[in-house]
Amino acid sequence: MGLAISVAPSLRGVVMLCLLLAGPPGWADWRSELPQAALVGQGDFTWFGLQVYQARLWTPAATVSWEQPFALELTYRREISRDTLVQASLDEMRRLGGPSVDDAQLAAWSNELRRAFVDVQPGQRITGLYLPGQGSRFYVDDTFHHAVSDATLSRAFFAIWLDTRTRNPELRRELLGLDTKTP
Repeated sequence: MGLAISVAPSLRGVVMLCLLLAGPPGWADWRSELPQAALVGQGDFTWFGLQVYQARLWTPAATVSWEQPFALELTYRREISRDTLVQASLDEMRRLGGPSVDDAQLAAWSNELRRAFVDVQPGQRITGLYLPGQGSRFYVDDTFHHAVSDATLSRAFFAIWLDTRTRNPELRRELLGLDTKTP
């Protein structure tokens, strides 16, 4: 009986250590998943003259493509609720997806995005890591927050900034490191 009592705390410690060592890669920030990433470009998103966030795009590849992982980091300049972030994202994904995006799909996407986002404060970062064919991972500041296994949702989300039909073509060009004077 005395032996069982003295072994239990040790066993609990070993189990906890194993869980920490075998835990998800989210214990570290997104850079540990994309260690060779370099900044491709950055720009500011403004709405009616107010700066909403600074966007920065990172990739380990020579160019950004849907076949390679990349990270989109948004540093917010304003307080914005999770609900507002989710709704704005869904509205853009619906606009870009057209009739191929139905209400059932948007409802499922809404649930995923609510888990990925938080109410943001000025200075806070949300970074989305795009993983082709797998989905995406979201980090709040430097902490893993949520993994999305829906590759279609992930591509639709990042298309908000990277699709040629984006609402902000200048920001897209800045993120991709292109000359902002040519389309």
